[in-house]
Amino acid sequence: MTDLNKILVPTDFSAASAAALKYACQLADAMHAELCILHTIENPYPLAAYTEYYGPPKEFFETRERDARTLLDGLLTPEQKERYHTETVLRHGEPVREILQYLHEHGAVHLVVMATHGRGGVARLMMGSVTDKIVRMSPCPVVTLRVPEAHEPSQAA
Repeated sequence: MTDLNKILVPTDFSAASAAALKYACQLADAMHAELCILHTIENPYPLAAYTEYYGPPKEFFETRERDARTLLDGLLTPEQKERYHTETVLRHGEPVREILQYLHEHGAVHLVVMATHGRGGVARLMMGSVTDKIVRMSPCPVVTLRVPEAHEPSQAA
């Protein structure tokens, strides 16, 4: 079996992503692995969507990047960052493409840990699933954690 020395954890800063990061930390402890936490900033204004479209000011994207960097840097404590030799990565683009590109650029990543929001039916068809696409196209194993959406009823024991 290959040593799992580096774990990639893509995050969208949701509660589900936080659960995936917590699980990845547990795996990293057990395997003495490093962590890489990646966030992708998507452009909410698709190019050429409208013929007379005027893009937002440059400050809009600078603010989004600054806010994302602050959130990314706050996901782990300084002690955790040191323990896991954590690398934080901020990329711009479509999440699936950026995650896969990162995996191909950094062959040292041995495992991806991601959450799936548990959407089904029409919601899944309409939005697709970043996790599903990464599972199908990743060059390394992917561990998924199903985290139900907040509006789903919890099951009583």
